Amino acid sequence: MAVELGSLVAEVKEKIELDTLKNKTLAVDAYNTIYQFLSIIRQPNGMPLTDRDGRVTSHLSGLFYRNINLFEHGITPIYVFDGVPPILKQKTIEARMNRREEARKEWNKALAEGRIEEARTHAMASTRINKEIVQSSKDLLDYMGITYIQAPSEGEAQAARMAKEGAVYAAASQDYDLFLFGSDTVIRNLTISGRRKIPRKNVYVDITPERIVLQDLLKNLGINQIQLIWLGILIGTDFDEGIEGIGPKTALRIVKESKSLDDIVRYLDAKGKSFDVSPEEVEKIFIEPETVEIKKDELREKIKSARPDKESIIKFMCDEHGFSEERIGKFADTLIELKNRAGQKGIDSWI
Repeated sequence: MAVELGSLVAEVKEKIELDTLKNKTLAVDAYNTIYQFLSIIRQPNGMPLTDRDGRVTSHLSGLFYRNINLFEHGITPIYVFDGVPPILKQKTIEARMNRREEARKEWNKALAEGRIEEARTHAMASTRINKEIVQSSKDLLDYMGITYIQAPSEGEAQAARMAKEGAVYAAASQDYDLFLFGSDTVIRNLTISGRRKIPRKNVYVDITPERIVLQDLLKNLGINQIQLIWLGILIGTDFDEGIEGIGPKTALRIVKESKSLDDIVRYLDAKGKSFDVSPEEVEKIFIEPETVEIKKDELREKIKSARPDKESIIKFMCDEHGFSEERIGKFADTLIELKNRAGQKGIDSWI
């Protein structure tokens, strides 16, 4: 599970418009974004979009149209893909697989009983990303002339490092783990902004982009970066289950009263509680994640050399996956125009 910092972050969230990010380059958590597209872009009964061969295409639709929208607002996305996960994440991965399998069963049951809206909710919870979806996403980004980075391990860790070292303006993801990895600035709701219906209710909400600055968060909480990591370990991350009965507010109190992880362990021992894995190992993942250095000049050259290929876009989206050639061709022309305009302006101003 991703770390649940929502209640602690609320006071420092800044709602922004996409135009606020004009001329900015963002390191986007690719898996998180693809997962959102796969979850949201579905038919009323929960079925994802598919081509004539039954291959899922919801993510392709999301990546194609949403990225063009980002370019229209002057935003340059750099997608960061996950590599090999840390060993400590295996339990989380297995738990997610089990939850998705249970959701798939509930989806089929709801469909059989005619509970369509409920079926769609279960379908969204059953969303999974496989190798084919990842590869097709990379292929489309290549054809669109959009740069992506392959992280050696956690994509969020790589994106956070790029933001921390100034290679990009900010990292973008729905998960708050970026803060534990040290991202200076985080953008949420970048690719899913818009009007959304709350499941099982006839209520719609507006989802707008949010900007959160790490130093503002730390100052508001009255802690430092290491203490924020301890807080995350207490409530649970992708690498540990956290401590049952300890939520964000209690965890905040504990870390403020502690000078080290040993202090926290002793506090838990006195309460008859303990971590499921070594907290020192989890701490090390966040302090010293497996990442690679991405220099600003290197990234600038990658962006400059990436160019949309309309012919390849149409062949991939239309010939292979059945999208409308008229519509895809029209938007491909828009993408080419936007990229050319950015090139004429000078890519240096985007980084």
